[in-house]
Amino acid sequence: MNYKIVENTNKKYIEVKQPITCESDVLDIIGICISNDIRLLLFKEEAFTEEFINLKLGLAGIALQKFINYNIKVSAIIEDNKKIDGRFGELIYELNRSNNFRVFNNIEDAENWILNIK
Repeated sequence: MNYKIVENTNKKYIEVKQPITCESDVLDIIGICISNDIRLLLFKEEAFTEEFINLKLGLAGIALQKFINYNIKVSAIIEDNKKIDGRFGELIYELNRSNNFRVFNNIEDAENWILNIK
């Protein structure tokens, strides 16, 4: 799993760069969070594969539900607006209204939100 632990303002989060292609990838990420006692995740754009974006495949739903169940707060960076299209875009719109998962187009905003920096 391609990740790194980032510390900023005395808080830590896990930055995931590896593509999410199946449920076992999600479980690996949750395992990393638990083993490091960190409940904050930041996903880079390359983590969002076609398998994740295509809601018919169910991977996004599985991942989001597991993150909520394990009380893991997720921030994502998606700069390519083509990825935030159609049904996935609708899901992102709804998620951006929650306190569990948000999508941003730059790392500064994504990091500020996940670390609760005003």
